[in-house]
Amino acid sequence: MAQAKSGDKVKVHYHGKLTSGETFDSSEGRAPLEFEIGGGMVIKGFDEGVTGMTVGEKKTINIPYNEAYGARNPEMVIEMPKDRFPSDMEIEMGMPLMMSDQQGHQFQVTVVEIKETAVMLDANHPLAGQDLIFDLELVEIVGGSPLIIMP
Repeated sequence: MAQAKSGDKVKVHYHGKLTSGETFDSSEGRAPLEFEIGGGMVIKGFDEGVTGMTVGEKKTINIPYNEAYGARNPEMVIEMPKDRFPSDMEIEMGMPLMMSDQQGHQFQVTVVEIKETAVMLDANHPLAGQDLIFDLELVEIVGGSPLIIMP
Protein backbone atom coordinates (compact mmCIF):
# COMPACT_ATOMS: atom_id res chain seq x y z
CA MET A 1 0.00 0.00 0.00
CA ALA A 2 1.29 3.47 -0.87
CA GLN A 3 2.67 5.65 1.89
CA ALA A 4 2.11 9.41 1.92
CA LYS A 5 5.32 11.25 1.02
CA SER A 6 6.58 14.76 0.36
CA GLY A 7 4.90 16.23 -2.72
CA ASP A 8 1.73 14.11 -2.37
CA LYS A 9 -1.62 15.84 -2.10
CA VAL A 10 -3.52 14.17 0.71
CA LYS A 11 -6.89 14.35 2.46
CA VAL A 12 -6.82 14.01 6.24
CA HIS A 13 -9.46 14.03 8.97
CA TYR A 14 -8.07 15.45 12.20
CA HIS A 15 -8.99 16.33 15.77
CA GLY A 16 -6.65 18.87 17.37
CA LYS A 17 -6.39 19.07 21.16
CA LEU A 18 -4.29 20.88 23.73
CA THR A 19 -2.43 18.84 26.36
CA SER A 20 -5.33 19.72 28.73
CA GLY A 21 -7.62 17.70 26.44
CA GLU A 22 -9.47 20.80 25.20
CA THR A 23 -10.35 20.64 21.48
CA PHE A 24 -9.17 23.65 19.46
CA ASP A 25 -10.06 22.41 15.95
CA SER A 26 -11.53 19.41 14.18
CA SER A 27 -12.60 18.39 10.69
CA GLU A 28 -15.56 16.47 12.15
CA GLY A 29 -18.70 17.24 10.14
CA ARG A 30 -16.62 18.88 7.38
CA ALA A 31 -14.68 17.76 4.36
CA PRO A 32 -11.22 16.41 5.22
CA LEU A 33 -8.29 18.82 5.11
CA GLU A 34 -6.55 18.66 1.73
CA PHE A 35 -2.94 19.79 1.44
CA GLU A 36 0.39 18.99 -0.19
CA ILE A 37 2.91 17.33 2.11
CA GLY A 38 6.00 19.53 2.35
CA GLY A 39 4.22 22.44 0.64
CA GLY A 40 4.26 24.68 3.72
CA MET A 41 0.46 24.67 3.97
CA VAL A 42 0.33 23.17 7.49
CA ILE A 43 2.58 23.35 10.54
CA LYS A 44 5.82 21.35 10.38
CA GLY A 45 4.81 18.73 12.96
CA PHE A 46 1.50 18.02 11.17
CA ASP A 47 3.33 17.58 7.83
CA GLU A 48 5.79 15.17 9.44
CA GLY A 49 3.01 13.28 11.23
CA VAL A 50 1.14 12.49 8.00
CA THR A 51 4.31 11.48 6.14
CA GLY A 52 4.54 7.69 5.95
CA MET A 53 0.86 7.03 6.67
CA THR A 54 -1.21 4.73 4.44
CA VAL A 55 -4.83 5.30 3.38
CA GLY A 56 -7.21 4.33 6.19
CA GLU A 57 -4.47 4.51 8.84
CA LYS A 58 -5.26 6.34 12.08
CA LYS A 59 -2.75 7.61 14.60
CA THR A 60 -2.19 10.19 17.30
CA ILE A 61 0.75 12.58 17.10
CA ASN A 62 2.18 14.95 19.68
CA ILE A 63 3.63 18.17 18.29
CA PRO A 64 5.89 20.26 20.55
CA TYR A 65 5.22 24.01 20.36
CA ASN A 66 8.47 24.63 18.42
CA GLU A 67 7.14 22.44 15.55
CA ALA A 68 3.69 24.06 15.77
CA TYR A 69 3.25 27.83 16.23
CA GLY A 70 6.48 28.52 18.12
CA ALA A 71 7.08 30.10 21.49
CA ARG A 72 5.08 33.03 22.80
CA ASN A 73 6.94 36.28 22.19
CA PRO A 74 6.36 38.88 24.93
CA GLU A 75 7.39 41.62 22.47
CA MET A 76 4.23 40.84 20.48
CA VAL A 77 2.04 42.16 23.31
CA ILE A 78 1.51 45.84 22.54
CA GLU A 79 -0.13 48.74 24.34
CA MET A 80 -2.60 50.73 22.24
CA PRO A 81 -4.08 54.03 23.53
CA LYS A 82 -7.87 53.82 23.90
CA ASP A 83 -8.29 56.96 21.79
CA ARG A 84 -7.09 54.93 18.75
CA PHE A 85 -10.27 52.82 18.92
CA PRO A 86 -13.67 54.02 17.61
CA SER A 87 -15.44 55.89 20.43
CA ASP A 88 -18.57 53.70 20.15
CA MET A 89 -16.61 50.42 20.25
CA GLU A 90 -17.19 48.24 23.31
CA ILE A 91 -13.83 46.60 24.05
CA GLU A 92 -13.96 43.27 25.87
CA MET A 93 -11.34 40.86 27.25
CA GLY A 94 -10.52 38.06 24.80
CA MET A 95 -12.00 40.02 21.88
CA PRO A 96 -10.24 39.26 18.57
CA LEU A 97 -9.44 42.32 16.42
CA MET A 98 -7.77 42.84 13.05
CA MET A 99 -4.88 45.30 12.72
CA SER A 100 -2.68 46.39 9.82
CA ASP A 101 1.05 47.06 9.91
CA GLN A 102 2.81 49.85 8.00
CA GLN A 103 3.04 47.64 4.88
CA GLY A 104 -0.72 47.03 4.93
CA HIS A 105 -0.47 43.38 6.07
CA GLN A 106 -3.41 42.41 8.26
CA PHE A 107 -3.03 40.27 11.36
CA GLN A 108 -5.21 39.23 14.27
CA VAL A 109 -4.67 40.47 17.82
CA THR A 110 -6.52 39.58 21.01
CA VAL A 111 -7.46 41.96 23.83
CA VAL A 112 -5.60 40.67 26.91
CA GLU A 113 -5.91 43.62 29.31
CA ILE A 114 -8.00 46.78 29.50
CA LYS A 115 -6.40 49.70 31.35
CA GLU A 116 -7.82 53.12 32.11
CA THR A 117 -6.27 54.83 29.06
CA ALA A 118 -4.93 51.90 27.00
CA VAL A 119 -5.66 48.39 25.79
CA MET A 120 -3.08 45.58 25.79
CA LEU A 121 -3.20 43.57 22.55
CA ASP A 122 -1.51 40.20 21.97
CA ALA A 123 -0.38 39.54 18.38
CA ASN A 124 0.97 36.05 19.13
CA HIS A 125 -0.82 33.18 17.38
CA PRO A 126 -3.49 31.91 19.83
CA LEU A 127 -1.72 28.51 19.94
CA ALA A 128 1.83 29.90 20.34
CA GLY A 129 3.66 28.22 23.21
CA GLN A 130 1.24 25.28 23.24
CA ASP A 131 2.14 21.62 22.66
CA LEU A 132 -0.53 20.11 20.39
CA ILE A 133 -2.05 16.64 20.02
CA PHE A 134 -3.69 15.52 16.77
CA ASP A 135 -5.74 12.39 16.09
CA LEU A 136 -5.22 11.80 12.36
CA GLU A 137 -6.85 9.61 9.73
CA LEU A 138 -5.42 9.54 6.20
CA VAL A 139 -8.51 9.44 3.97
CA GLU A 140 -6.91 9.64 0.52
CA ILE A 141 -3.66 10.20 -1.33
CA VAL A 142 -4.88 12.36 -4.21
CA GLY A 143 -1.53 12.26 -6.00
CA GLY A 144 1.65 14.26 -6.24
CA SER A 145 2.36 17.49 -8.01
CA PRO A 146 2.80 17.02 -11.74
CA LEU A 147 6.42 16.87 -12.81
CA ILE A 148 7.66 18.99 -15.67
CA ILE A 149 10.27 17.13 -17.69
CA MET A 150 12.39 19.25 -19.98
CA PRO A 151 13.80 17.66 -23.16
